[in-house]
Amino acid sequence: MSQINLYEIIRQQQEQLAAMQAQIQALLVVQGKAGTEGETVGSNMGSHMEVAKPAIFNGEAGKVGGFIMVCRLFLRMKLRGTSVEEQVQWVLSYMQGGLVDVWKENVMEELETEEVKYENVEEFLMNLRKEFGGEEEEAVKAGELRKMEQERRMMEKFVQEFKRAARDSGYEGRPLVEEFKRGMNRGIRRKLMEVDSPPTSIEQWY
Repeated sequence: MSQINLYEIIRQQQEQLAAMQAQIQALLVVQGKAGTEGETVGSNMGSHMEVAKPAIFNGEAGKVGGFIMVCRLFLRMKLRGTSVEEQVQWVLSYMQGGLVDVWKENVMEELETEEVKYENVEEFLMNLRKEFGGEEEEAVKAGELRKMEQERRMMEKFVQEFKRAARDSGYEGRPLVEEFKRGMNRGIRRKLMEVDSPPTSIEQWY
C-alpha cells in the first residue's frame, strides 16, 4: 500500500470519528434539555393539576372535618405561594349560611383591623375546627358511626366509609372494633371469626 493511500485512509477515519463525536454531542444536548423540561414539568405539576374545591360550609359540626381536609389539599396544591391573609380569605369565601356568617364577619373585621394576625393558615383552620367542631362534632361522628351498616356495599367501600366516620368520633381500641364488627355483614363477620387467628386490632379488621 502506498504512503498516499495510507494518508487517505487515515484522513477518512478522522472525518468519520469527528462526525460520530458531533452526533454524540448533539444527543447529549437533547437529553439535557429533556431532563430540564422534565424537572420543570414536575415542579409545576401541582399548579396544573385539577383539584376539587370544597363545598360551601354552613357551620354544621359534622361537616367541619371534611371541609378543612379539602381546604388543606387545595391550599397545598394551588395556593402554596400566596400570603396567609389571601389563603384565609379564600377559605372564608366558601363559608356562608347560618351562624357561620356572623363568625365570618367577625374574622374579616379582625383581619382588617389587625386585631388578629395568623402566623399561618393552619392556625386559622385549627381555630375554625375549635369554633364549629369540638364535642358537638365528636357526638355527630359517633352517632354516624353507630348507624353504619355494610348492607350491599363492597367491603372495601365499607372500610373506607367506616374510617371516615371513625375519625374524630372519639371511638378507639376495643369499642371501635366492636362497632366495625357490628356494621359488617353477618356472613363475612362469621368467616373472619372462624379463622385460626382471628383479627383483634382495628388495623387487622381493616
